[in-house]
Amino acid sequence: MEFFRIRRDIPFMRHALVFNIVSLVTFLLAVLFLAIRGLNLGVDFKGGTLIEIAYPHAADLGRVRAAVDKMNLGEFAVQSFGSANSALIRLPLKEGVSTAQLSERVMTALRADDQSAAQQRVEFVGPQVGKELYENGALALLLVSIGIVAYLALRFEWRFAVSAIIANLHDVVIILGFFAVFQWEFSLPVLAAVLAVLGYSVNESVVIADRIRENFRKMRKATVPEIINSAITSTLSRTIITHGCTLMMVLSILFFGGETLHYFALALAIGICFGIYSSALVMASLVMWLGVSREDLVRPEKKTGPGGAEKILP
Repeated sequence: MEFFRIRRDIPFMRHALVFNIVSLVTFLLAVLFLAIRGLNLGVDFKGGTLIEIAYPHAADLGRVRAAVDKMNLGEFAVQSFGSANSALIRLPLKEGVSTAQLSERVMTALRADDQSAAQQRVEFVGPQVGKELYENGALALLLVSIGIVAYLALRFEWRFAVSAIIANLHDVVIILGFFAVFQWEFSLPVLAAVLAVLGYSVNESVVIADRIRENFRKMRKATVPEIINSAITSTLSRTIITHGCTLMMVLSILFFGGETLHYFALALAIGICFGIYSSALVMASLVMWLGVSREDLVRPEKKTGPGGAEKILP
């Protein structure tokens, strides 16, 4: 489906150097802030206390957050859990304060606001558990990257595999850079969003790579930059439709999904915006500079001539 069709190819590759310089600068800035400031890890990774609260009525998460916020316990999270009548409070580790003491203080504050609040359970998440989650998340990211490289190398050619993984990891590092710069909380939902962006971006890379391979078959007299320009231009309408619709859904979660899904949706929104740029412009220009050619993607046809001799057609 197309909303519009561009009749003349846009010369994207004429500005390939500019696109890659912009990408390199943003990438290096993201790495710099990650090295200097680091990620603001949430309770999931640092460890802390989990308190489940039940009410005889629908839990008012706003009132729960306000009551806990007055206690100045540091960064915390409040979210629905199980049903509308339950809330889960995640609190950071407090030096010199036991889990029992912390839960007692929280329940006292909550019951001062609503006597019907009842404590269902209290759990302590140790730093070791958080460290294991962090390491497993990094391992998942590595395995996804290896899978993407293997898939693209088998389906297309190694130049596409290398270019796509560089472009897509660029998106991941940019997302992490934003979280380091503004010290937004990095939690398990955000990690899930990062992995989702990695898979989402590679889909756009596959579409453009497939069109480049198709153009090599059809545009036999065109240069490599012309073939890539045509591939990006011809998929532009699809890109706008797909990413535009996805971004609208993500923004609706960002603005109306509440505090629990806020950073999850924010990471997705950043990843989608940069994913469009990197898949269409960074990946394609890297493929061009790595020296892709028609011979790399199109196998010469064999045709039997007189006397049974085989002729290879270009």
